[in-house]
Amino acid sequence: MNDSPYGPSRTGMAGAIARHFDFAGEGTDFRRETLGGLTTFLAMAYIMFVNPTILAAAGMDRGAVFTATALAAIVGTALMGLIARYPVGIAPSMGLNAFFAYSVVLGMGVSWQTALVGVLFSGIIFVAITFFRIREMILDAIPLDLKLAAACGIGLFIALIGLEDSNIVVDSQATLVTLGDLTAPATLLTIFGLVLSVALMLRRFPGAIFFGMVATSLAGMATGVIDVPGAIVSGIPSVAPVFGVAVTQLFAHPEEVFTLNLAVVVLTFLFVEFFDTAGTLMAVASKAGLMQGNRMKRARAALLADSSSVVASAVIGTSPTTSYIESTAGVATGARTGFSALITAGFFAAALFFSPLLAVVTANVTAPALIIVGVLMVAALDEIDWKRLEIAVPAFLTLIAMPATYSIANGIALGLVIYPVTMVFAGRARELHPILYGLFAVFVAYFAFLA
Repeated sequence: MNDSPYGPSRTGMAGAIARHFDFAGEGTDFRRETLGGLTTFLAMAYIMFVNPTILAAAGMDRGAVFTATALAAIVGTALMGLIARYPVGIAPSMGLNAFFAYSVVLGMGVSWQTALVGVLFSGIIFVAITFFRIREMILDAIPLDLKLAAACGIGLFIALIGLEDSNIVVDSQATLVTLGDLTAPATLLTIFGLVLSVALMLRRFPGAIFFGMVATSLAGMATGVIDVPGAIVSGIPSVAPVFGVAVTQLFAHPEEVFTLNLAVVVLTFLFVEFFDTAGTLMAVASKAGLMQGNRMKRARAALLADSSSVVASAVIGTSPTTSYIESTAGVATGARTGFSALITAGFFAAALFFSPLLAVVTANVTAPALIIVGVLMVAALDEIDWKRLEIAVPAFLTLIAMPATYSIANGIALGLVIYPVTMVFAGRARELHPILYGLFAVFVAYFAFLA
């Protein structure tokens, strides 16, 4: 008889869960999945406070957006866990919330209610191109070297976020970025957390990243860098001011919806959703062992889950959702299946009631995890064919453009513009999938539009 904690000998609900998520096949168990799901949540939890602040600049109710953010994360992450069985958390995108508030509402003069309709339209189109496998065909056409470069670039990008969140790296008018004040108490807290987490990993301590964050939070409170929360439980703000507004606005004010401005907004949302999520899913799938050659396992289910979550976010009343690269922190802790995503969704639900406690998990606490995840993700660099210049150039530009331009989408776009050019000049044009020529034209137009 198999006495494995995740093997077929288990009976009842626990056994059914283990079989459904194939714990035995993925080499995992309830403890690892729970710890991984909690780690992913802690790495993502900041969005519950950042998103309301950003969208409040667009005139939206801060309390309602707090609740909407959590609800969108719950729905999206649960869909990913149940449908695709991926250990991936979903929540409102950090880049798209800024685009929503500052570019669309404040810059273009579109009301936030109409902007939510734009989110709804982009989500519906997103679901359609996923359902008809157009999105999957495009992803399969992208060469493996560029996918690996994208994963490495995201690693550099997420490490940069961690370095900036902790003020180890700060902005500079002379050099764009420079070294921050390493003696500042909050920065020292991050350095402590980074050293401790790496030490735990080197000693092969289970859940090193998670327990590193716990110890860092406790150290922060003990030294006064992090305020001890004054309450444990608080009421849940009403989501009514934003819930269903997209649908209401669509029918109540069609003259504001069917405009050229909103068409541009929808296409921009769609573009960033498509490639940000694609890059993130490929990166997480690679780290979690969910790749079969050049393809993701259960790719269509994963793509349908994340595209459906965009529609849900619009109806709930927040900016578009995306798959979170922070999910790799959970994967590094041991998460391998969608059960960890359900755990993450559960913690988002609990966070609605215990929001004061989330103030303890500051950016300085999560920064070490992001930096370590960046280190782990660039491990795929040695799998890229650097000896062939026609591959090395677009691969390098893909990975360096992401942190340099602060955009996953820009890195992917640049790589897919340069790759066909180098392959043609190398005499390897026949190896290019026809879709790559179409993507070349689309991204040339994209960069022209940005200009």
